[in-house]
Amino acid sequence: MKTVVIQTFGSPDGMQVVDAPAPDLQAGQVLIETDAIGVGGVDAVIRRGTLGDLGLGEGFIPGSEVAGVVKQVGDGIEPGWLGRRVWAFTGVGGGYVEHAAVDVRDIVALPGGLSSIDAVTLGNSATVAHFALERAHVAAGESVLVRGAAGSIGIAAVELAARTGSVTVTTSSTERGDRLRALGAAHVLDRDGSGDGPEMFDVVIDLIAGQALGTFLDRLSPNGRYVLAGVVGGYPPEDFGMSLMRGFRQSLSLSTFSLDTVPVVERDRVRAEVFDAAVRGDIHAVVDDVLPLERAAEAHRRMDDGGVFGRIVLTP
Repeated sequence: MKTVVIQTFGSPDGMQVVDAPAPDLQAGQVLIETDAIGVGGVDAVIRRGTLGDLGLGEGFIPGSEVAGVVKQVGDGIEPGWLGRRVWAFTGVGGGYVEHAAVDVRDIVALPGGLSSIDAVTLGNSATVAHFALERAHVAAGESVLVRGAAGSIGIAAVELAARTGSVTVTTSSTERGDRLRALGAAHVLDRDGSGDGPEMFDVVIDLIAGQALGTFLDRLSPNGRYVLAGVVGGYPPEDFGMSLMRGFRQSLSLSTFSLDTVPVVERDRVRAEVFDAAVRGDIHAVVDDVLPLERAAEAHRRMDDGGVFGRIVLTP
């Protein structure tokens, strides 16, 4: 089967398309013929080596979410799954393939009216955004800064925060401002935080991290909450915690957030709600482009260039 692997970590040029055997199905797994594969920020972070050597090794298959049709079920799996359209989490990697073997606990049935492309645009992204906002205890009327709002998680965070009645502020390039406002943003700042909008924030949802993290920590209002839910910009400086210490009397808080810490049952419940909301039109899947699987390296180059708005989706 057609498979994309990372032979050399760093540049997208280290990605190659190879012919690999279909995966062996284990007990408790289903085999999915993929219709759509999400290209996530975490894929780029892993491929770049931003987080250092994760021990993944040469020939690693990137991709954490796919959607498609169940073609085979392993031992112990209800045969009723056969032929059903599902979204699936493939783990840290394993998604850039024509056929994916996935644990049945990591699949969610798709409702009619939701395309596979929309499913992989929202499945992880909107779920991360939901729980990040929940962790921040966002309340109506509060100001919420979404740092990195042009990505699929950031876009979902903007929409979901706006639905709570909060005043949503985003950081993105100027030309994307109108699109973000249409999704619920009240203000759009430049990526460095400058521009016409609030100076201080009750909540920051940060998907970037990087060297400027401390600058945004300094803009928390008293009792402000900062949730770090991504590191696409790399690690922050080692002394970034000094921003919290300088604001000690303001009772500021910072937490990291990974979906890995949310029980599977809760994740699946929220994903199902997100998919139903998308069918109703209450949340929107913003797709930047759809490319064939063999152009995965091109998708990663575009992500590295910073010009992607929403999600790029691959199709076998």
